[in-house]
Amino acid sequence: MLDLNFVRDHLPEVEQGMRHRGMDPEELLGGFRELDARRRQAITNAENLKARRNRASEEVGKLKRSGQDATALMEETKSLREEGERQEKLAAELETELRGVMAQIPNLPLASVPVGNSEHDNVEVRRWGAPPEMKFAANPHWEIGEQLGILDLERAVKLSGARFAVYWDLGAKLERALANFMLDLHTREHGYTEVLPPYMVNSASMYGTGQLPKFAGDSFKCTDHDLWLVPTAEVPLTNLYRDETLEADRLPVSVTAYTPCFRSEAGSYGKDVRGIIRQHQFQKVELVKFSHPQKSQEDHEQLTRNAETVLQRLGLHYRVMLLCTADMGFSSAKTYDIEVWLPGQKLFREISSCSNFDSFQARRANIRFRSAGSKKSEFVHTLNGSGLAIGRTWLAILENYQQEDGSVVVPEALRSYMGVERIRAVER
Repeated sequence: MLDLNFVRDHLPEVEQGMRHRGMDPEELLGGFRELDARRRQAITNAENLKARRNRASEEVGKLKRSGQDATALMEETKSLREEGERQEKLAAELETELRGVMAQIPNLPLASVPVGNSEHDNVEVRRWGAPPEMKFAANPHWEIGEQLGILDLERAVKLSGARFAVYWDLGAKLERALANFMLDLHTREHGYTEVLPPYMVNSASMYGTGQLPKFAGDSFKCTDHDLWLVPTAEVPLTNLYRDETLEADRLPVSVTAYTPCFRSEAGSYGKDVRGIIRQHQFQKVELVKFSHPQKSQEDHEQLTRNAETVLQRLGLHYRVMLLCTADMGFSSAKTYDIEVWLPGQKLFREISSCSNFDSFQARRANIRFRSAGSKKSEFVHTLNGSGLAIGRTWLAILENYQQEDGSVVVPEALRSYMGVERIRAVER
C-alpha cells in the first residue's frame, strides 16, 4: 500500500505510474479524491464542533458560578456533542472506505523499470549457458515423464481433477532431491535461515502481501474458516514480522522455505494445458528478504543472483528479463523474471520471479525497523523470489537432459541426493 499523504501530495505521479501499468487512474483515484475530501471535511467539522463545545462548556460553568440560568447553553452543548460524534463516526466510516480504495492502488514502478505495454516490452538483461546440443528431436516433458513412468496425469485427474499431477518413483525422488538441494544451497552458501511455516494463513496475512483483496479469485479459501491455502510461501514468510519492529542492525533478514503452493488460476484456463506448467498445486522454494531501504536495490540484485545459482549448478540455460511497467505484479516496484530454456517446447519459460516491493507490503503488514538510539521507526523494504519453482525445474531437467534412448541423465549436483545417475523407464 502506498502512503496516504504521498498519494494526496503526488497525485500526478501516482496517476502516471498507473497509466504506465496499463490502468485507468480515474477508476480509482477519482473515488480517492472525493473520499479524501469528504473525510478531511468530516474531521475538520468534528474538531470545530469540539472546540465550540469546549467554549460553551466553559460558559456554562461561568453562568452556574454566577447563579444564572445555563439551561439553554447546556442544551446547545449537548447538541454540539451529538453532532460532533456523528462527524467523528462519519470520518471513521470514510477512513475505512478510503483504505479500501488505497488497497486497490498498485505500487509505483522504480525509475529503472522500462515503460511498456506488455510482456513484449520486457528487456533481456543477461543470459547464462547455452541450449543442449541434441542429434534427435527433443520431446516435451509430459511425453518424457509418461514414457519413463514417473509422471502420471491421468491418475491425478481421477484423484483431484485437471491441473494436478502424480509423481512416481524416481520422479517423486527428483522432486524431493531438488527441494533438498535448493534449501542446502541457500542456507549453507547464501545465508538464508530455513523456515517451515503453516500451509494455511489468515486474511490479514493475505492482505499484508497484496493477495487480498485484488487476487481473492486466484486463491483457495477454506469454507467456514478465515484460512487460505498458501498461494506461495511469500505470504507466511513475509508476515512472520507483521506488526513487529526489527532492529536495524539485523537487516537484511533472509529466510527461505519449501512449501506446496495452491492457486486456482481463475484467469488462466486455456493456457498451458499440457504437462505441469500451470498447476493448482505445485511445490516451491521461496526466498524472502527484509531489507534496509538504502540497501534494498542491492539486496534485490543479490537475491536474483541466488536464484540464478540454482540453474547454474544444474547446468540449465536461462535468461534474465527485466519486466516492463505493464507486466509487473500489483505489489512490485521492480521485477526480474528468470526464464529457463525448454528444448522440448523450443521456448524460454519463467522459473523464478524476483521482486523488490520497497515499503509497499511492509506498510500493509506494518513491518518496521528502528536504528540504534532512535525513537522513530521506519518501514522495511521486502523482497522475494522463487529459488526455485520445483515443478518447472523438474520439467526443465527432463527436457534438457533427455537422451536419444529415452532416459534422462541426472545433473551431477543432484546425484548425491538421488543415488542414481540416470532415470530409465519402468513399467507402471
